[in-house]
Order: sequence, then structure tokens, then C-alpha cells
Amino acid sequence: MADLHIYLGLFWNAFLAATLLPALSEIAFAALLQQKIGVPMLLFVAATIGNVCGSIVNWWLGLRLSSFEDKRWFPFKPQHIERARKYFSRYGKWSLLFAWLPVVGDPLTLVAGILRTSFPLFLLLVTAGKATRYAIILGVFHFT
Repeated sequence: MADLHIYLGLFWNAFLAATLLPALSEIAFAALLQQKIGVPMLLFVAATIGNVCGSIVNWWLGLRLSSFEDKRWFPFKPQHIERARKYFSRYGKWSLLFAWLPVVGDPLTLVAGILRTSFPLFLLLVTAGKATRYAIILGVFHFT
């Protein structure tokens, strides 16, 4: 697979978009589709898996929050965590379907770890939400 770097680049972009650094994986994914670079389904898989893996890191950090929250590099501000906690408390575990949303999505996955959400349920809901978002982008930019 000569274009492996394309898929790895998108994977890492999507991974970072869900964790520490701001990255616009949706724009990168859409641009690759629009320019007909790569195999659309492989791009979809790379973006989805990368973004879900980034959310898994957030969940894990949430489990261990007390040992990391005082670090300067910690990615979430206290007000973002509190907003996500309120959202999570109000809407429950089903709110993880919206972990792809800007601003609140990443802290939401962190809060899921803080609140010790079951990992299989976390993985199922986060994957469903993020895959749906990328599937919509795939439909708009590839099948239209």
C-alpha cells in the first residue's frame, strides 16, 4: 500500500483532534475525499479509529485524573471539565454519542473516565457517534 502515509496522517490528525492538540480531522477527511486522494472507505476507517483512540486516551486520563490534573500540559481546563460533567450528569451515558461535538466532546470523554463509565459501553457509544459523523462527511463529499 504505497499511500500508507495518507491513512497514517489522517489517523494521527483524528487522534490528536480528540486529545491534546486542536486538529480539524473533519476538514482533513473532507479534503482528501474531495481531491480523490486515497480509498474512501480506508480514509473513513483511519479517521474513525484515530478519533476513537484519542477518546480512549481521554477516558484513561479521566480514570487517573487526580494524578494529572495539576500538570501544566493537561489538556482540559477546569471549566471545560465541569461543563462536560454537568452535561454527562444531565443526559447520562447516552451523551457519549455526541463525543464528536466541538468544545464539549473531548472533556465529555474525560468525564466518562472520571465517572468510571464501563469501557465496553464507552467504546460502543463513542465509536457509534464518531463513525456516524465521518459517515455523513463521506456521504456528502464522496457520494454527491
